[in-house]
Amino acid sequence: MGDVLAGFHAVWEFDTDSVLIRFERGIRRPKLFQALGERRIPYEALSSVELSEGRRGTVVLHAVPRPGADPLMEAANGQLKEEADPYRLVLPAERETLADFYADELRTALGPDAKEPAERHLVTAPEPPLHFKAYDGKASFDGRSVAFRWFWTGASSAKWKCGDQTFPVGELAGVEWRSPEVFNGYLRLLERGAAEPGKGEADQDPAAVVFGLGYGPVHESLPFAAAVLQAVRAAEPEQESAEREPVCRRAGDARRDPADIADRIRHLGELHDAGLLTDDEFSTKKAELLAEL
Repeated sequence: MGDVLAGFHAVWEFDTDSVLIRFERGIRRPKLFQALGERRIPYEALSSVELSEGRRGTVVLHAVPRPGADPLMEAANGQLKEEADPYRLVLPAERETLADFYADELRTALGPDAKEPAERHLVTAPEPPLHFKAYDGKASFDGRSVAFRWFWTGASSAKWKCGDQTFPVGELAGVEWRSPEVFNGYLRLLERGAAEPGKGEADQDPAAVVFGLGYGPVHESLPFAAAVLQAVRAAEPEQESAEREPVCRRAGDARRDPADIADRIRHLGELHDAGLLTDDEFSTKKAELLAEL
């Protein structure tokens, strides 16, 4: 097509095989759009195109992605608010005729499998390294593994007993994201081969971090979830293990700073003194931490 269509929050640049969506920066723009910056959407990633009347004298051009084509939308799983949908372009009502023209052009460009779920991701997720602060810990992703480092002020005793966690993407089956804009939001990693993945309360699960007011905002935690999901889908595990080592025993795959180890042991002592750890639990965990030096 080779044309440009500018809306209130984004500009769509049409190419022969894709549309480049450039999100405008500004105080009133959704923070998710600012975090994404721009995204290239192949036409084969779309299932349909809709044009509808918007609010307050606007029209909305909406490109609907195929299920499974975009890791961001797959991770969101229908939880994004309408105004934060990156596939919606809002334009003044007087540009309806032009928007209708581009809607028809996009429909013509849809792939032959538009009505079918995509067998692989066709849209690229934000690139790692990525990180964000949850209520009970810091989540980091370097492209190869996800790490959770617990906060003293927020993490449950169950998570402290297990210690910081590291999850190679090859050992994961997926990601579950529950928006921080609803009650009890969280990001949970689904482990490959786990007996009951995704079960139990997130605040007690060492494979999950929980959100809260100001923690894990959509524009940080959703791109993170999408990047992890894309890496998981692309990973080809070397072998499927019939039995997996309990997650609690996997804390700290890499050697850590001695000062950090000392802080952890000191905190374990506080938990022990408070009666939250037995003598055996304290001794075992202390030995594990010392072994990481």
